[in-house]
Amino acid sequence: TILKKYTDYPKQAKKVFGDNKYKIELIEEFTKEGKELTTYKAGKYLDLCRGGHINNPSKELKHFKLLSLAGAYWRGDEKNKMLTRIYGTCFPTQKELDTNLNMRQEAKKRDHRVLGKQLDIFSDEVGAGLPLWLPKGTILRQELEKWAIKTEKAWGYEHVSTPHITKENLYKISGHLPYFKDDLYSPIEIEGENYYLKPMNCPHTHMIYKSRKRSYRELPIRYAEYGQVYRFERSGTLHGLMRVRGFDTNDAHIYVQPENAVKEFISVFQLHEYYYKTLGIKDWKVVLGVRGKEDLKSKYHGNDKMWKEAEKLSKEALDKAGVKYEVEEGGAAHYGPKADIYVKSVIGKEYAIGTDQLDLYMPERFKLTYTDKDGKEKMPYIIHRAPLGSHERMIGFLLEHFAGAFPPWLAPVQVKVIPISAKNMTYAEVVLKIVAGLDLRVKLDNRDETLPAKIRDAQLDKIPYMLIVGDKEQNRQEVSLRLRTEKDLGRMNIDEFLTIAKEKIESKSLNLL
Repeated sequence: TILKKYTDYPKQAKKVFGDNKYKIELIEEFTKEGKELTTYKAGKYLDLCRGGHINNPSKELKHFKLLSLAGAYWRGDEKNKMLTRIYGTCFPTQKELDTNLNMRQEAKKRDHRVLGKQLDIFSDEVGAGLPLWLPKGTILRQELEKWAIKTEKAWGYEHVSTPHITKENLYKISGHLPYFKDDLYSPIEIEGENYYLKPMNCPHTHMIYKSRKRSYRELPIRYAEYGQVYRFERSGTLHGLMRVRGFDTNDAHIYVQPENAVKEFISVFQLHEYYYKTLGIKDWKVVLGVRGKEDLKSKYHGNDKMWKEAEKLSKEALDKAGVKYEVEEGGAAHYGPKADIYVKSVIGKEYAIGTDQLDLYMPERFKLTYTDKDGKEKMPYIIHRAPLGSHERMIGFLLEHFAGAFPPWLAPVQVKVIPISAKNMTYAEVVLKIVAGLDLRVKLDNRDETLPAKIRDAQLDKIPYMLIVGDKEQNRQEVSLRLRTEKDLGRMNIDEFLTIAKEKIESKSLNLL
């Protein structure tokens, strides 16, 4: 039922909800702003709501489960009273409800915050949204970055490095001030000038491009950087590694002639496909954010011609790349259309991992040019891309995707050498040196524990390969290979194991054998 706008409409609404001060607050606010109020009714239940409610609670809420309670400030403001939020779920059939509840249990087991603590990956003791990478987590970062740098070099990228702070004028040129100001950390005054912690790499990279004159023969120029950036996310939005205030992003900026922009953008999406296929991510899509219906000047920079061109070329590249995508009105960045990449884990959880953008606005703001073959100065188009997103979000996603059991190439510890008794320790140390000599990440379990306890702990640590050494192995100069999956392959020559492990690691295989 719509409560229409006439003189006594606030009074009518208050009569219905007079005992609920929260509803009254909303009614008064809506009245002041000249908005309509909508109520929905289901049986005897009437609520002030945008809609909608179910038609028949007794039938449609038959298969449900209450999940949890949580405190929540009224309207998300910590100055307001703390209320209680009740979470629940409901499905048409018991089978669908059971499937969902089982999936929720699996999701709890895979929660990256829990696994991150169990596996000694990261901590956040120095400030909200500022993760500390422990040794094992640092290995994950390094392996991803090594892979990215090697891959990017093969795909024609050059690598650059930019500082963590800069003068505020850079963000005035880029237009991030004042549009992006709420997401920046407060400025630092140095020698009478304001400096900001870097919230994104783009403006710095544009200045690198601008550092000398460019010719069309150089284009496309592809500058890549794993750059540390900082954004002041609100405390209520922080979530483990998935939303942080300091993160290291797999960024790159490509400066290209306009006539080659589509071809280059297609290559970017092909790079996404390569990375995700290697990581076993089969389900991913693009959400292309375009301008909404708002006034151009109130939310977006640039002119109508620029936006139409950027949106047309972005869609053309996605179509030709054969990428699954959908269009979201109003989802664009302030300077151009934005292609957000969403990936799904094996349990169906979806995350926004990376962002790609075709930018026709910043070249003009920064006065970026190149000399064309006819000798004229022209402006390049810019492609922003980040297929691996940030270390933080990608590792958080991979923790949940693999349930902490990383493929051998990415596992922080790849091999655990486990002596059966103290008298096998000397031989175990020989095995350790041989394996470490081939650049595998290997640890020796020299604790005074039983063999089952050592094996169990290695499995809990998700270590791909366990090399058991006892009297028989020592006498034959062999090892017994056991996998974290509990599969026991028995005794074999050390070189035989190393051949298996090296092949799986070097090929970035998702399998142990």
